[in-house]
Amino acid sequence: MAESSQHGLETLSRIRHIFLILSGKGGVGKSSVATQTALTLCLLGYKVGVLDIDLTGPSLPRMFGLEGENILQSSEGWTPVPIPTPDNVRGSLKVISLGFLLDDRGNSVVWRGPKKASMIKQFVSNVAWGELDYLLIDTPPGTSDEHISIAEQLRWSKPDGAVIVTTPQRVATADVKKEINFCRKVELNILGLVENMSGFICPYCAECTNIFSSGGGKCLAKSYSIPYLGSIPIDPKFVELIEGQSTSGEFLLDSYHKLALFSVFEKILLKLLDNQGPSRCQ
Repeated sequence: MAESSQHGLETLSRIRHIFLILSGKGGVGKSSVATQTALTLCLLGYKVGVLDIDLTGPSLPRMFGLEGENILQSSEGWTPVPIPTPDNVRGSLKVISLGFLLDDRGNSVVWRGPKKASMIKQFVSNVAWGELDYLLIDTPPGTSDEHISIAEQLRWSKPDGAVIVTTPQRVATADVKKEINFCRKVELNILGLVENMSGFICPYCAECTNIFSSGGGKCLAKSYSIPYLGSIPIDPKFVELIEGQSTSGEFLLDSYHKLALFSVFEKILLKLLDNQGPSRCQ
């Protein structure tokens, strides 16, 4: 265990900041938030890595347009799959996910806790990330074995903390309270809370309608004294983009940069960066 932890520290040694993306409830768009965080950081000129440990529902290969790609093994460990980057973008982006190891995304992963823990250990200790400004870890919903395993694996790596994702409804915020309490029990810093699906942007008139109400996330953040980073509306154009229906051969980063959602998320991200800790590489 000590040897594995030491190896994990070595593979993460050139990563300046580590953020976990968490939610207590499924279906709140946590992976969507992770995707937008990664794309926005890359467009701002940062070197970004994304680690998908949602072992039973690894969706990031699909969202980044990387289905069919394979993880390669090098002398330093698994090599992440890079996102094609246009010449005008100074940042870089690469992804590791169990989805790259499955023959078909319809295949189910039926694993018990020990096997999940073993795979997470591999992801943390055996990936050749190289030098990164940010590593984003997309986790499954709830407070499951995966969360306990990642908390144990990162205990000595000093991650900056977690971004909590919720939607406005009470049924979501009630479950997110459990996630907040989990973070506090394992002494994981909470960088802030995001309210996703806060309104719907009409693709024709750009008007925003609160179909799921609004304000639940802000009230939750206030009641737990954690930073509120902002709200993210549903944008059908972003949904089309990550489903690969509207890129027309264009780079994913260029297509995302053109969306109105980019400027919304950029403001949220700047608040998040204000809450981050010092670089781990000092």
